[in-house]
Amino acid sequence: MVENAAQARELVRALRYPPQGIRGVGSALARASRWNTIADYLDQADAQMCLLVQIENAEGLANLDAIAAVEGVDGVFIGPADLSASMGHRGNPGHPQVQAAIEDAIVRIVKAGKAAGILSADENLARRYIELGATFVAVGVDTTVLMRGLQSLAGKFKDVPVAANTGGVY
Repeated sequence: MVENAAQARELVRALRYPPQGIRGVGSALARASRWNTIADYLDQADAQMCLLVQIENAEGLANLDAIAAVEGVDGVFIGPADLSASMGHRGNPGHPQVQAAIEDAIVRIVKAGKAAGILSADENLARRYIELGATFVAVGVDTTVLMRGLQSLAGKFKDVPVAANTGGVY
């Protein structure tokens, strides 16, 4: 979570290799560089990095323009659940005040020339965010997607008698 431009600058420093940052260059010896067989691996890797920072509270939202202006920040992801809690609407990211803040934030992120992202399990809200210019919208959480699949599968067997244990692994 990022609350101000100084924190965003520190993330840029941590992500980038020297001289722009402080990231260790030992990764040039790792599998990603084919064990140091890619001659310009560090330059290639540095050029392909994408830094998305996440804003999850009212302080971060208040500093959004300064955060988005940090060179090296490629996009801003809004965390609606924690944002709504910090705005006094815990458990209600759909609250009109929260939604107004989110919509304003997406517009400002796009205006800054950065990628805007957000999470929404609500299909209508997800479509609205896309209309506003959001570049990426997470429309589910791995655990809830998995749970829905498991509930659906289990529902097919609710009336089936349970067989005796066969001793198999699965």
